[in-house]
Amino acid sequence: MRYTLLYCILYLCLYIWLGLLPGRTSATVIEDIEVLVMLPKNNSYMFSIARVAPAIEYAKQRLKIGGGVYSGFNFNLRYEDSNCGNDALFSLVDRSCEKKPDLVLGPVCEYAAAPVVRMASHWNIPVISTGALASGFSDKEKEYSHLTRISPSYLKMAETFSAMFRHFNWKDALLIFDDDKEERNCYFTLEGVHLKLMEEYQTVHIAINTKEEGLNADDIINYIYESEVVIMCAGADIVRDIMLAVHRRRLTNGSYIFFNIELFNSSSYGNGSWKRGDRYDSEARQAYSALNTVTLLRTVKPEFDNFSLEVKRSIQKAGLPDCDDCDNINMFVEGFHDALLLYALALHEAIRNGLTKKDGAEITYRMWNRTFEGIAGQVSMDFNGDRYGDFSVMSMTNTEAGTYETVCNYFGVNESFQMLPVFNPELFTLKGRHRVHHTDLPDKSCGLGVSAVTGIIVGALLGTALLIAFYFIRKNYTITIERRSAREEHDIGKHRQLREDSVRSTFSAA
Repeated sequence: MRYTLLYCILYLCLYIWLGLLPGRTSATVIEDIEVLVMLPKNNSYMFSIARVAPAIEYAKQRLKIGGGVYSGFNFNLRYEDSNCGNDALFSLVDRSCEKKPDLVLGPVCEYAAAPVVRMASHWNIPVISTGALASGFSDKEKEYSHLTRISPSYLKMAETFSAMFRHFNWKDALLIFDDDKEERNCYFTLEGVHLKLMEEYQTVHIAINTKEEGLNADDIINYIYESEVVIMCAGADIVRDIMLAVHRRRLTNGSYIFFNIELFNSSSYGNGSWKRGDRYDSEARQAYSALNTVTLLRTVKPEFDNFSLEVKRSIQKAGLPDCDDCDNINMFVEGFHDALLLYALALHEAIRNGLTKKDGAEITYRMWNRTFEGIAGQVSMDFNGDRYGDFSVMSMTNTEAGTYETVCNYFGVNESFQMLPVFNPELFTLKGRHRVHHTDLPDKSCGLGVSAVTGIIVGALLGTALLIAFYFIRKNYTITIERRSAREEHDIGKHRQLREDSVRSTFSAA
């Protein structure tokens, strides 16, 4: 009896000791987590509630499976219509009057995200978004301190261009963006490129507003003449019109390099499609042979196929009206799935270290500077809470068929390029830009008569006079444009507020 009691005491001590070992702290933690998902209901957005909710629910169920260390997390999801403006802030405030959430997913739009992230940071609530990609959100020191961006920002995308500029020894860029004065996606996209290139290279930017003013191709062509690399962000039809105009001026012969940016696999970002079934298709196909497209690198693993099928099945079962492409799995859908996984990782780690779900700042920092397995592949976060981006450059590899292929990939983690077998360096090499220097010109007056020389001198004087006149006309035109832009900026107070107060943008629209 005495030995039996002794053995029982020893087993009890051993059990307690094993329970105190660090390795045992990974036991399942039971925790209710209030999650506020802020996305628009309007299905015209690629990140609407109907599109994204199945992915978040899939992640929630995935964490429950198998009785793992995250299976005790009970995520109570509440979806609120953020629209793309102040509705998001109002929803957060109204929801917090009842009970503050432990986590906010979204918003995506810059105008909706800016005030929400500020308020959530003040309340010590972590925010994870696949949007808020504008450069101003990179400032995590104060007002955006609790923001984690699970999708690559525009600045991360711009690193692709700065790497290409160094690699191919380009010197200047012309940035053309269609500014709709509403959500301003292209404005913020090329703001990132501008900020990355401006320190080392000369950049000029042109804002067009095709909704109100149409497209003046002649003005754009005049700017292209003075550039080497042209980078565009506009709708697919606008990109096509510009490339047709460029081709008709014979500027697609290799003397200029052309890019368009299509991050979200959406026609609103100029998807590289030249075919419209009209009489200009043949001409457009030739023009697009000089156009390269920068887009997100798509990497998938076997698990992604099942995820994709489940999400599509959920959306089709819901029978959403006016949403023909809602089952398209884009970066927003993937990103919000991975957002829940990342939060679970950070929360579990925080609890193991004696913290609680209310320690928002600590949980936020534990989501930064780490790598984990997402639904489509490895996800790497930098020290500032922004995801490293991997991007592809696509070019037309078959001019007869007009088909595009990925020719090179850029990996943001190690800032490296991967040139694929179909890569053609000729498409990225400037040709005939500085054929003959003035010092190399032969003496044109040899063998000419006096009258011929006189004619040349008179012609030169007339040419000089025309150049001077053109200079003053252009200067006056520039001043007029600047004044007009100043008036426009005064009239769009909402956008000025975002640029100067909400996201601290440094990209001038003038």
